[in-house]
Amino acid sequence: MKNGILLISMLMAGTAMAQNAYTKGMNKAFQLWEANNTIEASNLFERIALAEEDNWLPYYYVAQVNTFASFGEADAAVLENQLGKAKEFLDIAKRLSPNNPELLVQEALINTAWIAYDGATYGMVLSPKNAQLYTQAVKLDPNNPRVVLSKAEWDMGSALYFGKDTTPYCKDVERALKLFANFKTEIPFYPRWGEDRAKEILATCGN
Repeated sequence: MKNGILLISMLMAGTAMAQNAYTKGMNKAFQLWEANNTIEASNLFERIALAEEDNWLPYYYVAQVNTFASFGEADAAVLENQLGKAKEFLDIAKRLSPNNPELLVQEALINTAWIAYDGATYGMVLSPKNAQLYTQAVKLDPNNPRVVLSKAEWDMGSALYFGKDTTPYCKDVERALKLFANFKTEIPFYPRWGEDRAKEILATCGN
C-alpha cells in the first residue's frame, strides 16, 4: 500500500515538474517574441513542441511567429524559409487537433503572407483557399473572436482590391470586439491575440 502511494506521489511530482518546465519555456518564448527576438522565440517554441508531442499549441506558435515575421519581408529566400517552417509546424498541429478553427485561421494567415508578398503570383491560387478556410472556421466556431475578426479583415482586403466599399464589414469587426470582451478559456497559452487589431480597424472603419 505504501509503495503504491509512493509511486502515485512520484508520478504526480513528475507531471508537475513537466508542466512547470512547459510553463516556464512558453513564458520565456513569449518574452523573446515580445522583445522582437523572433528567431530565438521560434527556436524555443520548436524545442517545446518536440518535447510536447501531443500538444498542438507550441506547434501553432512556431507557425504564428514565422508567419507574422513574414509580413513585409522582401527577401524571397527568407520568406520561403519562414513560411515553409510555418506550414510544416501548422500541419503537425492540425494532425494533433483536427477541425480546430484557430488553426484554420493560422493557415489563412500563411496564405495571406504569400499574397501580400506577390499578389500576382499567389492571389489567384490562394484567395479561393482562404475563402474556404474562413467559411469552414465560421461553421466550426461562429463566436470565436479571431475567426470573426480575421474573416472580416480578409473580406475588407478583398473588397478594397476590387474597389468595393468595406463599410459592410465594419459590423463584423465590432462584433469581434464584443466577442473578445467575453472570451474565456481555461487552457494555458490558448490564443488570445486580435483585440488590439480589432480596435485599430474599428477606429478607421468606413473611412
